[in-house]
Amino acid sequence: MRFQPTEDQRALRRGVRELLAARCAPQALRTAGARLDRALWRELGRTGFFSLRLPEAEGGVGLGLPEAVLVFEEAGRVLLPGPLVATHLAAGTVPGAGDGTTVVTRADGGLVPWLDEADVVLGNSSDAVPVRSVDPLTPLHRIPSAPPGDPDPAAVLLTAAEQLGSAGRTTETAVRYAKEREQFGRPIGAFQAVKHLCAQMLVRAELARAAVYAAAVTADPVEIAGAKLLADEAAVQGARDCLQVHGGMGFTWEAEVHLHLKRAWVRAELGQTAAQAEEALAAAL
Repeated sequence: MRFQPTEDQRALRRGVRELLAARCAPQALRTAGARLDRALWRELGRTGFFSLRLPEAEGGVGLGLPEAVLVFEEAGRVLLPGPLVATHLAAGTVPGAGDGTTVVTRADGGLVPWLDEADVVLGNSSDAVPVRSVDPLTPLHRIPSAPPGDPDPAAVLLTAAEQLGSAGRTTETAVRYAKEREQFGRPIGAFQAVKHLCAQMLVRAELARAAVYAAAVTADPVEIAGAKLLADEAAVQGARDCLQVHGGMGFTWEAEVHLHLKRAWVRAELGQTAAQAEEALAAAL
């Protein structure tokens, strides 16, 4: 079985990367803050971001879960804000979700992102209370009385794909900075400790990539749980290591490194937590 993307899938990824690079520069995200860019949301809808897996007969693109994973990986690379997963999954069932004219979020217990900005909230959010989000670009509410529901495997996998994209971006950022930043007359990437950090980041990201891509092909809930665990680790630890490479510069508002760490922390609690994923894997043994 081949897990390498096809030429069409690579072209899809290139197209999405070019679109998001033009519209989601780090400075633009910081300027927008925790407010949703409705114009960008509609543009995503027109390009088929949300309707990617809808059949063509229903106005969608007619692609599958592997293609959606590639698209959401690119979204994770640029910290694309908004309830992307919930709106994508609502396409075809909630009017306007597929074309980006309706913003959808979901209350499954625990954290609910972008509640105030959503046009439609799936699930019961009546007792949701706002909480101070560790990620300044992701407003959050919490439902204190509701236990976590059974996670939707597709939602878990797409969240893992976003984590994978973030892990890849922080790895590239750390390597680039290690080549540019000099100490004692040498690039810091020449020092063994920094080399080891970057190598470990790459290993975690590639291991998560293999797991996420494989789970996209099989759509097996147990494999998806394993992929989410690996992707969460790659995103969180990768951002931590990237901060270590950058030193104090990584914590400044002008840098995007700390934003990747904060978003990774939030995503790790969405879709399927580590505890839920571990229970799913243990039950399958």
